Amino acid sequence: MRESRRSPDDETKLREYKRGLRLILKNPLTVLGLTIIIILIFTAILAPQIAPYPDQGRGASDLSSRLLPPSPKHFFGTDNLGRDIFSRILYGARVSLKAAIMVVLIVVIIGMPLGVIAGYYGGKIDEVIMRTGDMILAFPSLLLAIAIVAAAGPSLTNAMIAISVPWWPWYTRLARSQTISLRERQFVEAARAIGMSNFRIMFRHILPNCLSPIIVQATLDIGYVILSLAGLGFLGLGTQPPRADWGVMVSAGREFFLNQWWYSIFPGLAIFIAVLGSNLLGDGLREALDPRIRWKFK
Repeated sequence: MRESRRSPDDETKLREYKRGLRLILKNPLTVLGLTIIIILIFTAILAPQIAPYPDQGRGASDLSSRLLPPSPKHFFGTDNLGRDIFSRILYGARVSLKAAIMVVLIVVIIGMPLGVIAGYYGGKIDEVIMRTGDMILAFPSLLLAIAIVAAAGPSLTNAMIAISVPWWPWYTRLARSQTISLRERQFVEAARAIGMSNFRIMFRHILPNCLSPIIVQATLDIGYVILSLAGLGFLGLGTQPPRADWGVMVSAGREFFLNQWWYSIFPGLAIFIAVLGSNLLGDGLREALDPRIRWKFK
């Protein structure tokens, strides 16, 4: 029988992954961020089973229970339509996390290959791609997203597209800088010497080596996307009622804030916790994956 043997490169990568995992678990703030994200993911998946009032989480109203304060029956109180806010927050987690992950995937899929192509070829191709990105970055991202949604119509899908448009150039810049530093390395020269095509060199050898900073940035951006989606929802340009959304809930509760504080406070806390977990996890991944600062945490 033939025995499967790992190459020295595979052994090195495995040791690096194990070292990075130890560094992640060694930092209590990173563990806290990872725990928050895991809890949010399971909360979003199991919302129909966890929510005490799943029908109200989906939008059903109960006018006989409107604006009740927090109690054992309604942990976070009820809104102006009598819906249980705790159930609405659980269902809002599904919307926010799913939309944030989709937006990050879209901008990575668009921005990363463009950055690799720009960095590898340089010249006019680089100029066209990067100047296009610069034109988009010249506009404030939230204002551009608001303009796009206002033109296309308020909906969650249009909000996701609107956030993706000003976001992909950041990943293009990041992938381009990594590619420029990699394209003259010996493994790329060796691939050219054996006649490997440029397409295969870019996407088989260079692109995988650009993943570490992309993963870190994507983890950080999940929180920022959740915040941006909540902002659009607050303005009425994102998720539309009766679908649960944290930003919409904060917006709807602002006119009741002086007397029914729980209406806006608890959805706002959900946004805060989600963004905090994303930032803590992203910072921990950066420390674990960046060799320039990794030694400080050994």
